[in-house]
Amino acid sequence: MCGRYALYGPSSRLREQFDAEIEHFELAPRYNAAPMQWLPVLRQRAGGDRVIHLLRWGLVPAWAKDEAIATRLINARAESVADKPAFRAAWRRRRCIVPANGFYEWKTIAGGKQPYYIHAANDELFALAGLWERWTRPDDGESVDTFTILTTEAEGPMRELHQRMPVILTAPACARWLDRAAPEPDLRALLTAAPPALAMHPVSKAVGKVSNEGESLIRPLAAE
Repeated sequence: MCGRYALYGPSSRLREQFDAEIEHFELAPRYNAAPMQWLPVLRQRAGGDRVIHLLRWGLVPAWAKDEAIATRLINARAESVADKPAFRAAWRRRRCIVPANGFYEWKTIAGGKQPYYIHAANDELFALAGLWERWTRPDDGESVDTFTILTTEAEGPMRELHQRMPVILTAPACARWLDRAAPEPDLRALLTAAPPALAMHPVSKAVGKVSNEGESLIRPLAAE
């Protein structure tokens, strides 16, 4: 699964790599992005313009009676996403990209779990495949936009840490993923494409506490 990630650096990097504009918020560094937080997500308008808005992590389907379901829908399995009631509408019409410098995964070791930080070997930003939904609160009519991150079977060195990993899209794949007219076979092919070369290192267990923030969370453990 993917339950924690990092996004930091100048906003210009987001604009340049994803050809997108950041709307209505200031980009703040996040070294411990967690479920139920409001985080930058890239969507594409009908006209083709790419925009980055803040959405809340943890998808709430349009038909949900309340928001509690969000905590169970932070990830969607790529193998079944097109068929699951919680995700199938978004799969067809509301695909998005979650930008990240890297993500965390915990490896089971003797005496507990050791967190690792995983990032692209070339230090490019990840484009994580996501879905988004708009849910309306029945009591006050307020709309809430939420998202989930797709996961697939782990590849390469990731298998040493966990059996699942986020779906990471290449630059050409991003355009196809956001294309509302993309046929389903093309989309499924994107979910099984090989990820980019990854680098990883153990980090402080402080990342396990949501309230902890700061660059120290991604530093190699030996450097602490």
